[in-house]
Amino acid sequence: MTVDSTAARKPRRGGSKRAGARTAKAAGAPELVQLLTPEGERVEHPDYSIDLSSEELRGLYRDMVLTRRFDAEATTLQRQGELGLWASLLGQEAAQIGSGRATRPDDYVFPTYREHGVAWCRGVDPTNLLGMFRGVNHGGWDPNENNFHLYTIVIGSQALHATGYAMGITKDGADSAVIAYFGDGASSQGDVAEAFTFAAVYNAPVVFFCQNNQWAISEPTEKQTRVPLYQRAQGYGFPGVRVDGNDVLACLAVTKAALDRARTGEGPMLIEAFTYRMGAHTTSDDPTRYRRDEERELWEAKDPIARLRTLLEREGHADEAFFAALETEADELAKHVRDRVRTMPDPEDMAIFDNIYADGHALVDEERAQFAAYQASFAEESH
Repeated sequence: MTVDSTAARKPRRGGSKRAGARTAKAAGAPELVQLLTPEGERVEHPDYSIDLSSEELRGLYRDMVLTRRFDAEATTLQRQGELGLWASLLGQEAAQIGSGRATRPDDYVFPTYREHGVAWCRGVDPTNLLGMFRGVNHGGWDPNENNFHLYTIVIGSQALHATGYAMGITKDGADSAVIAYFGDGASSQGDVAEAFTFAAVYNAPVVFFCQNNQWAISEPTEKQTRVPLYQRAQGYGFPGVRVDGNDVLACLAVTKAALDRARTGEGPMLIEAFTYRMGAHTTSDDPTRYRRDEERELWEAKDPIARLRTLLEREGHADEAFFAALETEADELAKHVRDRVRTMPDPEDMAIFDNIYADGHALVDEERAQFAAYQASFAEESH
């Protein structure tokens, strides 16, 4: 796989205002980096290009299909009472798989609570993502095994964590990079603004990846910002770019270029993946109360998986045997997820007090003793 970018390679100070974000002034609208149209046709972009083998294209398609199937199974499990809540990524597969596959193993990822596709790319067992939503653990995986941080429920706070980690990387002299995910709603949070400030001032090797899925729960993007989100980066002194978030090839090319830029000391970059949340914000949400069916139908025509399949079929990168085998694999994954979730053991009663502090803490010790006494009281009553 080769990726070329001229926009993201410009010097941090001299060309940051236009790097990766050449605004289409003549058209009166922001430029959208796109390499694969909704009709499944390859197009060129002056600043970004990518060259993938048939095997790599099939791999991206497989990633998106299996991620969508896992996501659908998790939604079904929540409806059946097996999970307390679930945040679907339906429609955002290209943004997550494209950006996730752009990372190196030594890069560090800070997700929100919806980055199931990125977790897949980082090698996190999908079933480990479900423990927190089932209420049996606080995350379910060791972040340092895959350089993939635990899911972050607090909106926008992970941008600060990512920036601090990136500043530490610089002090350590490493050549790895950090990527922080957040949504369009989180872009209005003070934590994100502070992260932008520190990342710019300290030239931190961090990529801010904003998935603009058009809705912060029921609040549309136009009620949050007067300018396209990627243009906010200019005010902090680093480049921003808007990419077609339903184009897995463009997301891969732009993110890889941004990460390479960060690794070579050129500082942070903001990527706005312009995409759409085709499902509900979470399983507790009803999107029919605040958006029209026509809007969803418009975006369904831009489905990220359908457009890549069209390319695979048109250019002969995959045959029917491949698609049939992938469908079988997806069915097997869904069954594995169902079986694993329903057999997850409940945590020990006292486990809630573990792993709070590295050393002992008087208040936690007191609360542990109180809870142990409370639990023991039930045993006494039974006798």
